[in-house]
Amino acid sequence: QVQLVESGGGLVRPGGSLRLSCAASGIIFSFYRMGWYRQAPGKQRDMVAAITSGGVINYADSVKGRFTISRDNAKNTVYLQMNSLKPEDTAVYYCKADKGPFDAGPRGDYWGQGTQVTVSS
Repeated sequence: QVQLVESGGGLVRPGGSLRLSCAASGIIFSFYRMGWYRQAPGKQRDMVAAITSGGVINYADSVKGRFTISRDNAKNTVYLQMNSLKPEDTAVYYCKADKGPFDAGPRGDYWGQGTQVTVSS
């Protein structure tokens, strides 16, 4: 039974900060690439940030310099620190676990249920 459980979303004013957490169970966490995605109403789900099993990080251009992804393999948890939040960051944020091109084992995607982030004055 694989579970990814996001937490930390909420309502924040422009310029504020939030830290999202995603706790994983049912997988060997350190073997997986972890990512954060977001989806606003009427828009596609896009990658925000990802961190590979080897610690390589990629960010969407829209969040570079403002968001930081990190992982704690001992806690089976991936984080997204979001600073200088803008109204356009408003979306449901989803945690994803998958295998990258150089990771061993079968393919397959696992998703969390999502957590709402609303940036509004």
